[in-house]
Amino acid sequence: MTIIYLRNIARFVFLVLFQVLILNNIQFSGFINPYFYIYFILLLPFETPPWLLLLSSFVLGITLDAFTHTFGLNAAACVLMAFARPFVINAISTGTEFMIGHSPSLRNQGLKWFAYYSIILVLVHHFALFFLEIFRFTEFFQTLLRALLSSLFTLLLVFIAEYLSIPREKSSSSR
Repeated sequence: MTIIYLRNIARFVFLVLFQVLILNNIQFSGFINPYFYIYFILLLPFETPPWLLLLSSFVLGITLDAFTHTFGLNAAACVLMAFARPFVINAISTGTEFMIGHSPSLRNQGLKWFAYYSIILVLVHHFALFFLEIFRFTEFFQTLLRALLSSLFTLLLVFIAEYLSIPREKSSSSR
């Protein structure tokens, strides 16, 4: 159990630093902003208590807000994502995907399940973040485009990270 906590704390620190030091400096024509830090929320174990899920998501978001001076935007979007997570898991699950001690991942749940799971939650986060940031409907379609393009880029990073984390089978060389 302690290993799970330590792994998640290390993931938290790595993703915050990666987001702040690298990804926050990447913007493609103002429309694509990668928000890979939410990968932390996606990978929290299934049996994470709801209060801990919401609290850790809030801490993640407020940490990013402290670095980016966005005054609670990331915290609000992360808490909304964490709040929606159990509903999304229940909606897309058949009940056979869960194993005690496991986190949602491509390796454990398969491509279809993980794709639905991550797409829905990334869209929830990005729509909340971008519409709270702009906080008006006069630029609705421009904000919608920003949210969709940023979601696609974030999902690309999530799937790359998932594919890199799948252990490769050792090939046996016959002599």
